[in-house]
Amino acid sequence: MRAVVQDRYGTSEVLRLAEVPRPEIGDHDVLVQVHAAGLDRGTEHLMTGKPYAVRLAMGLRRPKNPVLGRDVAGRVVAVGSAVTRFAIGDEVYGVAPGSFAEYARARESQLAPKPANLSFTEAAVVPVSAATALRALVDVGGVRAGQSVLVLGASGGVGSYAVQLAKAFGAEVTGVCSTSKMQLVASLGADHVLDYTRDDFAEVAARYDLILDIAGNPSLRRLRKALKPRGTAVFVGGESAGAVTGMGRQLRGALLSPFLRQKLALLVTKERGSDYERLTELVEAGQVVPRIDRTYSLADAPLAVRQLESGSVQGKVAITTRP
Repeated sequence: MRAVVQDRYGTSEVLRLAEVPRPEIGDHDVLVQVHAAGLDRGTEHLMTGKPYAVRLAMGLRRPKNPVLGRDVAGRVVAVGSAVTRFAIGDEVYGVAPGSFAEYARARESQLAPKPANLSFTEAAVVPVSAATALRALVDVGGVRAGQSVLVLGASGGVGSYAVQLAKAFGAEVTGVCSTSKMQLVASLGADHVLDYTRDDFAEVAARYDLILDIAGNPSLRRLRKALKPRGTAVFVGGESAGAVTGMGRQLRGALLSPFLRQKLALLVTKERGSDYERLTELVEAGQVVPRIDRTYSLADAPLAVRQLESGSVQGKVAITTRP
């Protein structure tokens, strides 16, 4: 099969299209014929091997799995002997390491039926980013109707879903982004949009029940200043946050949190089919709509990653493997 592979860690220049064997599946695995794959910041970190802590799991000198990609949408073509939730021919979406390929292996527990109202390309950009936003808002942030929510990095993959999900749960949402992306964030349903080149979220009059810290690297002091006395800040990401763990500020916040009335919480990554099933309900109800900036062919996957590296993506980028 054709796949996008890398022999070493680095920027998009290390990626190339190659012929590789199809994955073999285990008892609890599903083989998916990939129709489309999504691109997220986590995939970029796996490509670069930074922060360096990711190499402990992914390979110290080079990736253990040379095929890039995580988000997937496609059709089941084989199932393991213990698989009970899916059958050959089912349309699915979820997470499959190595999804930048014509076929990918996925754990049964990390897939869900594809939303009926989405194309494969639209479905492929949902799982990782939307589930991250869902867990940050609900599992960690405990969002409730009537609360005020601030989304830092509202125009990106996770942020674009966080705005929509927070609105679906009845919150008043403020999104923070660059000047060129304000129109997108407003179209997602944000009640207020701040331009970070002109507006300092910590200096405006508003204070928030919940802050999702997705992009940038604001100090703990500024985050706490923007929170209400018993508000919660959830660390979802943060570029330029350290080359070793990428989580120095987040870890300091988690250690400080028990001594505060405010809550500073880390989001632990989980990939669960149950999250994708819940997202399917919201997507099919029209409360969550994927926003695709651009679609690339499998051969042009390095260009897709390059666009992500540039910071110009609004919403999500998709990679299609079939005509």
